Amino acid sequence: MTDALHRRTLLKAMPALALTGAATPLAATPPAALATPALTLAMRLRVLIGAPQELGMVDGVRKRIIPITGGTVEGPRLTGRILPGGADWQSIRADGTADILARYSIAASDGTILSITNPGYRHGPAPVLARIAKGEAVDPALYYFRTTPRFDVASDGPHAWLGRTVFLCTAARYGDHVALDIFAVG
Repeated sequence: MTDALHRRTLLKAMPALALTGAATPLAATPPAALATPALTLAMRLRVLIGAPQELGMVDGVRKRIIPITGGTVEGPRLTGRILPGGADWQSIRADGTADILARYSIAASDGTILSITNPGYRHGPAPVLARIAKGEAVDPALYYFRTTPRFDVASDGPHAWLGRTVFLCTAARYGDHVALDIFAVG
């Protein structure tokens, strides 16, 4: 009974302690500058794509699915091939922004199968997006296309590092493929 009474008294006093400056020493100490993370190229992907499958307007957003039919993975940290069977599910907003969610698999050069989930955004000026939609090669500097890939891998395998690293990707859309440079965030 005494312990319960002591806890209630302490809990009632906590707001008063905060007002009297009990938290001031922590708040008064300026935080040290945090390190700016480095980006290191981990791999380059060339993801082959099929014709978009238009679903139409769903809840006020244009939806489409773009099949992933294959491709290659080259890089200092991973090489292999993109397996057919994945897709990029896109929601195209009224302002032209493509909200992207791609899921597909990679067969690493050592035979290991890896799964990748790659969400992101692509947007830019309407005339540039229209050229991309026509399949024209457009300078990637003219539009924004970034993703944040995540990998599902065996935690005890040679590619376990993929499952515990944050990645940032810069991308470009072409008529028959998407080029992706995937960077490990240090």
